Order: sequence, then structure tokens, then C-alpha cells
Amino acid sequence: MEDEKYMRRCLQLARNGLCNVAPNPMVGAVIVCDGKIIGEGYHVRCGQAHAEVNAIRSVKDPSLLTRSTLYVSLEPCAHYGKTPPCADLIVEKGIPRIVVGCVDPFAKVAGRGIQKLKEAGREVVAGVLEDECSDLIRRFITFHTLRRPYVTLKWAQSADGFMDLQRTGGMPVRLSSDLTQMLVHKKRAEHSAILVGTRTALLDNPGLTVRHWYGPSPVRVVIDRENRLPDSLHLFDGRVPTLVVAEKARAVRPNVEHVPADFNRPLVPQLLEALYARHLQSLLVEGGAFTLQSFLDAGLWDEAFVEEAPLCLQAGVQAPRMDEKKICGIEQHFGRSIRHYKASKGEF
Repeated sequence: MEDEKYMRRCLQLARNGLCNVAPNPMVGAVIVCDGKIIGEGYHVRCGQAHAEVNAIRSVKDPSLLTRSTLYVSLEPCAHYGKTPPCADLIVEKGIPRIVVGCVDPFAKVAGRGIQKLKEAGREVVAGVLEDECSDLIRRFITFHTLRRPYVTLKWAQSADGFMDLQRTGGMPVRLSSDLTQMLVHKKRAEHSAILVGTRTALLDNPGLTVRHWYGPSPVRVVIDRENRLPDSLHLFDGRVPTLVVAEKARAVRPNVEHVPADFNRPLVPQLLEALYARHLQSLLVEGGAFTLQSFLDAGLWDEAFVEEAPLCLQAGVQAPRMDEKKICGIEQHFGRSIRHYKASKGEF
């Protein structure tokens, strides 16, 4: 179908905004006249022009707009935010037909953009490649419908299912290669926040920044119930905003915020509530086995990526056990297998 062909191009364009548009969703737009693409655009950066605006601006002959079709992966906005409503601009330019991928779950839009276009006498077709368009903005949808960040779990394990040798007195074992470590930094750039537990912070002293990929470093989050972590750790170098989840606050550290928590109650829901309140739309969990398992046990996770190293440790810290029914694919990167799981296939 023609509509699906052009919507796929919208999806291609939208992905270009992956590391820069949050907390806004990725959106792509294409304008077609007489079977030819005459304009394209995508949402480049939060606070800047939306995809529809960029597509309209790219059209060399604006007179063609009055007999064109606008394709957009997400319903055009109908409210004033950092930019004016895209639905108003579409009406103003006289575009007669609009094809939409999925409806915007954001409360200020939620069907209002489509309704405004219809009331202006425009033909609107909605739901073209709806599943693909929804999957593209799954972080945005989860945040606005479930009122929590989208949670991605990530870890590396040996071929026999261990994460390290710490509990047997052995030295730390590096399970990721230099190239797969680059992929980890790519995932960091795609998330708003990143989390580790006390043990990982002490043993690995991670920086949790983006160094081997392009993009912003996520807000760092560390669980430190008793404030045991020393100021000398990379987490407290002040380079990136850092949240410390603890029972009590300690002395002020540069660019560090205390997040109070009641450790006598389930911690994960409290943590996600705190991140939601700070408008952090997605969370990458890179913690140790205990921290990762706490998200699995709470049922508060959305995706997981498990890298398998080609060696056996035979003992040590057991990696979390995943339900193989939730596997949605096995990726091959640089000679390593990475299993990809989703909590609920096709659902949010």
C-alpha cells in the first residue's frame, strides 16, 4: 500500500532524533504530491520545530501543499507548548489529506489533533503501521500511560550463567569486549537515567557516562541505603547530575541529590516514582545481580539485553534467570550473542 510505504519512510526519519528529543517522542513526517516526495522532516531536538514543521519548511514550492498528503508517524499536536500547534499549521497551509501512524497518548493531545483537522474539513486516516509507530515511541507511551520510566535491564554473563567471581574470592572478570562495550554506551545515550547498586559502585567504580558513543550522558542513580559510598568514586565527580537513593541525606556533594526512600517497603516502585517526578522518561539498569533481580521480581521492567561471553566461570555470582518465553530475538554483534527480551510482547 502507498500509505504504508510513506509511513515507513516517516519511521526511518524519526529514528534520527533518538538521542536528542527526549522527553518528547521521536516523530517523522513526509509530504507527497502526485506520487512524489516533496518534503521531509523529523523532530531533531527537544524544544525545536516538530517533524511536520520541518517537512513543510522543506517544500520548495509551497503551492503544492494544497493538493498533497502529509504522512506523520504520530498525531499532530493541538496545544501550545514550546512550539505552536502543528495541527493549526497544517490547516493554515491547506494540506487536504493527513495520514497518521498512531494517536498521541499525551493528555494535552490524545486525539485532539486529529479532531481539529477533521473539524477543519481535512481527510484524516489514522492507524497506518500503528504497531510500528507505537513501538518507536514506547518510552514516551510508557511514561505517559503507566506514569513511570521505561525500564531496560542490561548485563553480561558467562556461557554458564555467572556474572563474576566476587563471591568466591576471585578477581573481577570482564565479560564485555571493547566493541560490545561501545554498544553499552550507545544504550546509555538513549536513556534518561542509569542505575547501579551499592556493590557495583564499590567494586567497579563506574563513571556511567557516554564516552564511546555520541550523545548525552544519562542522569546517574545509585542505591546507597546506609551512605557507605566514598566521595572519591567517579559517581561523585560532579560531571553529571547524580541521584543517591538512601534512607538519610549526607553532606552536600556537587551535582548530587539525595532521594529519600523507605527500605522497609518495596524499593523499586519508590525509585520509579521518584524518577517519574523528575521527568526522567527511561531508565537503564546496569546494576549487579541483586539489583537486576529486584526489578524482575517486582515485574517493573520492559526490555532486557543479556550479553553472553564465550567463557565459563564455573562459580561466582549467578546471573538473573530470564523467562525464555519472553525472548523476542537474539542479536549477533562482534562475535557475541545478545539475547533481547520484552516483558510483554506487543504491549506496554
